[in-house]
Amino acid sequence: MGFSFSSIFSFFTLLVLLIAPLPALSELKTTPDIDSTLSTLLTIKASLDPSDRILSSWSSNATNPCNGSFEGIACNELGQVVNISLQGKGLDGKIPPEIGQLKSLSGLYLHFNKLHGPVPKEISNLTDLSDLYLNVNSLSGEIPSELGDMSNLQVLQLCNNKFSGSIPSQLGNLKKLNVLALQYNQLTGAIPASLGDLLLLNRMDLSFNQLFGSIPAKLANSPKLEYLDIRNNTLSGNVPLALKRLNEGFQYENNPGLCGDFLTLSVCTDSGGNSNKPEPFGPGSSRLPSKSIPESADVQPNGKSQSKRPRTAAIVGIIGLFAVVSVIGAFTFTWYRRQKQKIGSAYDASDCRLSTDQVKEVCRRSASPLISLEYSHGWDPLARGQHANGFSQEVFESFMFNLDEVESATQYFSEMNLLGKSSFSAIYRGILRDGSVVAIKCISKTSCKSDEAEFLRGLKLLTSLKHENLLRLRGFCCSKGRGECFLIYDFVPNGNLLQYLDTKHGKGKVLEWDARISIIKGIAKGIEYLHGDKGKKPPLVHRNISAEKVLIDQHYHPMLSDCGLHKLLADDIVFSTLKGSAAMGYLAPEYTTTGRCNEKSDIYAFGMIIFQILSGKCKISQINRQGAELGRCEDFMDANLQGDYRESEATKLGKIALLCTHEAPNHRPTIEVVMQQLDSI
Repeated sequence: MGFSFSSIFSFFTLLVLLIAPLPALSELKTTPDIDSTLSTLLTIKASLDPSDRILSSWSSNATNPCNGSFEGIACNELGQVVNISLQGKGLDGKIPPEIGQLKSLSGLYLHFNKLHGPVPKEISNLTDLSDLYLNVNSLSGEIPSELGDMSNLQVLQLCNNKFSGSIPSQLGNLKKLNVLALQYNQLTGAIPASLGDLLLLNRMDLSFNQLFGSIPAKLANSPKLEYLDIRNNTLSGNVPLALKRLNEGFQYENNPGLCGDFLTLSVCTDSGGNSNKPEPFGPGSSRLPSKSIPESADVQPNGKSQSKRPRTAAIVGIIGLFAVVSVIGAFTFTWYRRQKQKIGSAYDASDCRLSTDQVKEVCRRSASPLISLEYSHGWDPLARGQHANGFSQEVFESFMFNLDEVESATQYFSEMNLLGKSSFSAIYRGILRDGSVVAIKCISKTSCKSDEAEFLRGLKLLTSLKHENLLRLRGFCCSKGRGECFLIYDFVPNGNLLQYLDTKHGKGKVLEWDARISIIKGIAKGIEYLHGDKGKKPPLVHRNISAEKVLIDQHYHPMLSDCGLHKLLADDIVFSTLKGSAAMGYLAPEYTTTGRCNEKSDIYAFGMIIFQILSGKCKISQINRQGAELGRCEDFMDANLQGDYRESEATKLGKIALLCTHEAPNHRPTIEVVMQQLDSI
């Protein structure tokens, strides 16, 4: 039997011709089995909400669960369920195995409920899932090792439950994982060394468990790791020096057996530390030594190597090549389908120069799962000549712009006018016909509340906010044709507070002391207006105060932006924005256990901003806090001021910041008390 080069070439040419048309098959969009999806969702409902108190909108009489009638359900253009957002609903049932039948899910948000029982291993069938939030429930049993098969998982939140057993070493297979939160459980055993294989891991919290053994060196060397919390366990041995690079991001208190070259740890008595002990699930685990098997050997079940005749090798080679080409074809087909259907969920706040249409397309891939969804009904809440959802047109008349005005102001959304983008919006600089300069925030309708009455109530609230320290809303435009809502604000020329932090001497703008006091007082006045009830408006919680939201005008007066914006946005979009606040330290600690923001949450964020303004830094360290507590200004004041500040005022502001950022919300002052203290400065 012989094989010529020409016959092999002809054979593969035929294969390529057969495989090449495969991607075109993905254009044949099939209608999903609505009855099957409905049946699955009703089964899930019966398990999550056995008393039928919460999910009454999930009705067996519904014709299509993707038409917006099922609370917390979002679907893609193919009618597949891609998102379940039921956080904080009071669900008191169990997670059923049937959840694994929703194969297109990319986001599952069941946190802040009262769910109990185990996590079914069938959940691992959700291989497209990127966000899994099951935290703050009463879930129990072992963490399923099958979770390691969820190759697209980026965030795994299992904290504040009753999980027992060990941490599965299979979690080390989650190559896209950014966040692993397992704190406040009853986990035992060692920290798997396989977690060091998570090259994209940014944050890991294993605190308040019953873990023992050493800290794997492989984990300490994880390249993207910025935060590791192992407090309140029974870990022992030498702490790898590589963790020193995390600075305040490494928390290790209340592990009496740990030792090493760290500030509060005892010096290890033996020079080897734990280096001569095999790491759990790491190098010490039983596996074939690679050096004992030659790379060219053909290992048989009996451990012997056998040679192959040339003809057999040729046949095997051709079969192997055939398999490779087939796999490539199948992969191309799968990749093409996924590119057409994929809905991402990673938070993305990078600054890009994109047109508004391009921004929407980027957000389809990078923001919340809801970004790429379409509401089932037409979206024109402010259609002229109508009383939409009971709201009189006159309520909004003075604020309404038409699309021509918006397009003209931005030069048809020219890339030159793009100021930046977030995960759900794009912001353009514009000039209105009266010559005034504005900032125009473009929000896709798919990021807005699906209930038009709710959306209009949010708009009405935004139009009612008037204060010198709040960014003024000039108007808005809702375009059914473009599928976008445009919010028109006054343009603030000096950027945001973030631009004045982390500046080096001689580079960037350093705020003078009086300007810093003025900015702190102005922010407080804006918060006082939001929280206060003067009989003109209901109290309002900002929810997302940060240095980025504090704009600075030409007189260095601060203005809070995005006030009330959460009243317009879908719950999932609001939740995704809070991820950024949490990463920057603005999110109050009680949010972890309650999932709620209130006035004291705003006070916490304000306290963090005071620390940032005083220190001139984005990241606040424990040294800054201790310095404020002891009245040592040199430990928390910006060195760029070169001592040009009033020490008594700095000390008082440091104390206010400490009070505002107290871990217990009932120990934080109200904004009225803060204002009284600031008035004395």
